[in-house]
Amino acid sequence: MRNIGIMAHIDAGKTTTTERILFYTGKSHRIGEVDDGEAIMDWMEQEQERGITIQSAATTTYWDRGGGKYQINIIDTPGHVDFTAEVERSLRVLDGAVTILDAVKGVEPQTETVWRQAGRYRVPCVGYVNKMDRAGADFFQVLADIKEKLDIETAALQIPIGRESSFEGLIDLIEMEELRWDAASEGEKITRSPVAAGREEAARAWRDRLIDTLSAVSDPVTEKYLAGEEIPGELLRAELRRAALERKLLPVLAGASRRNTGVQPLIDAVVDYLPAPDEVPPAAGRHLKKETGLEVPCDPAAPPLGLVFKIQNDREAGSLCYVRMYSGAIKSGAALYNLGKRRRERVNRILRMHSNKSEPLDSLGAGDIGVIVGMKLAQTGDTLGSEGWPVLLDTMRFPEPVISVSLEPRTISEGEKLKDILEILSKEDPTFTARENEETGQLIISGMGELHLDVLVTKILKDYGLQARAGNPQVTYRESIAAVRERRERFSKVIAGKENAAALTLRLEPLERGAGNRYQSAVKNGGPVPAEIFRAVERGVQGALASGIVMGYPCVDMGVTLLDLEYTETAGTEFAFEACANRCFDEAARLAEPLLLEPVMAVNLFAPREFVGDVIGLVTQRGGQVLSVDSKPGGDEVKAAAPMAKMFGFMTALRSVSQGRAAFSMEFSHFEKIRG
Repeated sequence: MRNIGIMAHIDAGKTTTTERILFYTGKSHRIGEVDDGEAIMDWMEQEQERGITIQSAATTTYWDRGGGKYQINIIDTPGHVDFTAEVERSLRVLDGAVTILDAVKGVEPQTETVWRQAGRYRVPCVGYVNKMDRAGADFFQVLADIKEKLDIETAALQIPIGRESSFEGLIDLIEMEELRWDAASEGEKITRSPVAAGREEAARAWRDRLIDTLSAVSDPVTEKYLAGEEIPGELLRAELRRAALERKLLPVLAGASRRNTGVQPLIDAVVDYLPAPDEVPPAAGRHLKKETGLEVPCDPAAPPLGLVFKIQNDREAGSLCYVRMYSGAIKSGAALYNLGKRRRERVNRILRMHSNKSEPLDSLGAGDIGVIVGMKLAQTGDTLGSEGWPVLLDTMRFPEPVISVSLEPRTISEGEKLKDILEILSKEDPTFTARENEETGQLIISGMGELHLDVLVTKILKDYGLQARAGNPQVTYRESIAAVRERRERFSKVIAGKENAAALTLRLEPLERGAGNRYQSAVKNGGPVPAEIFRAVERGVQGALASGIVMGYPCVDMGVTLLDLEYTETAGTEFAFEACANRCFDEAARLAEPLLLEPVMAVNLFAPREFVGDVIGLVTQRGGQVLSVDSKPGGDEVKAAAPMAKMFGFMTALRSVSQGRAAFSMEFSHFEKIRG
């Protein structure tokens, strides 16, 4: 079995390549084209209209390799930065990934982002340089780009025969043979032939380079190399696999998926160089009763343990919970324990997904990915298991939403319906939030970018048929503090004839930007003070952090420490301590030099050289700071940081100064004190 993701910058050819994989493995009987809106994996109406992937789609196919049959679970992920959460949650549960690169543009900004995400989860990768038939394609320049920007050694397993419009096939450096794809059979038929005399010298040189790269991380290859022996293909593949699993190097292949060239060797590489579920390090978890960390090996005979990594709402079936099983097995009709919610849930049905279609399964075993139907409480990041083995798996971290729009329904009844829809959407998408503005009564929705919110608003209006008006995008700010303050607070209130009293001291301190919030207690848990009281204090602090200091924006990068508390059995209630902690935080924060922070975006631009000066001028006019300018084939790549508030409408201005020839992407970088 292989659990793999297809990841890359937008328009590098992820979905196009996935469609070919499904065709050549026999899962589909025709090749669906993204440009025609007929790609099997882009099943949403908006994906077909916009020509981009919006949400990750899962499918399962099978491939015969070396006399064995391999099950390949594939997740095709989006490439646009606004949907980076889809990539994040996919990589959290995958064992390997195919990184697709554009042969003309090389390593693009979102390629770097997804590479960092894969590195965070230690996901082994295989590289695939696509679009070798395009003008400006340069396989060897892409290899240099990978080494420089992704900081990993490359191992080219193939080199192209010809380039750009004269690209006709590939030379396999392991078997030393030429491969050509038959256009009449849509690339199904591959012709293999010895390396032509005119290309033999270059092929031999690149094979030597492959062996040299591999010998740096492989003793068996080094020994044979130094002894002057011929190194067999089996040994090369075995050592490449070991090095790839340890992320010591990146095996790289080439092709032109749109021309049906190079895809079958990529499927072979998935089997040869990416891990099976039992070959990756055990999943990290925490035993809830013993409060200790432990490892969860991929063992089919162990108690069941799985992670919900995606929720998708289906009009007929309800919530579809995408689950990766890490140990044991679950059967259809069984009961599972949601360890995060501490509630039992029933597994009505188990499905194997193929994009938006499905087939029923009797059970789902360790290492496999499937969908559970029937769970009402499960959310993204929840651990499903058993009460007898209460192990909580490490969850996922998602970026903060940084842009908001207001939604105004036409009628009161539609307002209630809208709230239900927003609840469904926020359950599906962890980077989407909805709240009601207490002062204006407006519904405010927040997301990762203009495209993200545009997609969500379109979904509300078209898919759910709701009549609502969306306001202009607004920046979501944050609050923090600049000074350390301590504050003691007392609370006393008589409710229904019973006194509720509490007293405590909090210390607030600023943390580094990007550190997030941290709550801790310096008071020893236990003794005369019940654990519920400590939980109530934490709830009060967390609630205050969410509701802001002066402007009502959520607080970030703040450390809160409970220094002491006074508790009496007769009057000390959870309500009193939660209210006291909330008030104590508010008073201390107002004295701790409150700050208003704005989101700063990492902006990546690509422009022909004659327009670079105008593009840089445009960025600086909007308060941006240029960090670097790199020369690339066909133009320059500019990296900058700019406040998001001044980046609205940037695309129109950029097209204007560059005659429509420049492109840009941006993603949230960090929050920073508003300048001026």
